[in-house]
Amino acid sequence: MKTALFASLVLLCSCVTAARERGATGLWDRAAVIHTPKEDRCDNAKSPPRRADCAQAKYLAQVYVHKLAPLDQVCLERSFGGDMDGCPARASVADLGSNQILIEIREANPDTPWFGKEQQQIWFEEGALVDMYLRDHGY
Repeated sequence: MKTALFASLVLLCSCVTAARERGATGLWDRAAVIHTPKEDRCDNAKSPPRRADCAQAKYLAQVYVHKLAPLDQVCLERSFGGDMDGCPARASVADLGSNQILIEIREANPDTPWFGKEQQQIWFEEGALVDMYLRDHGY
């Protein structure tokens, strides 16, 4: 009887450990995920030349996002994929997953949506980061 109880406790503990995932704030929480927007910004471009420019920017964004690696620094506001000087919301790549990148917010100015979320980790789908790049580059 004691052996079966001990085995059950070991099994329960291993399940609890496996339930915690990177980016979760508590033992039972799931990590926040920023999903890819349903609408493609490039599809909303008014003219064919603007759509072509957007498609080129999207390609560059995809290359940039695919090259991100743990410990890389990124700017989450106003210049994603650009210069970190004057960045109002700094973050770093904490981990990589299948079509997702775990971003940890490091510093954020009060005028950004990231303020108060310092040290939090959030999973971003790659398409969400590409969309952020396009947004910050005027598309």
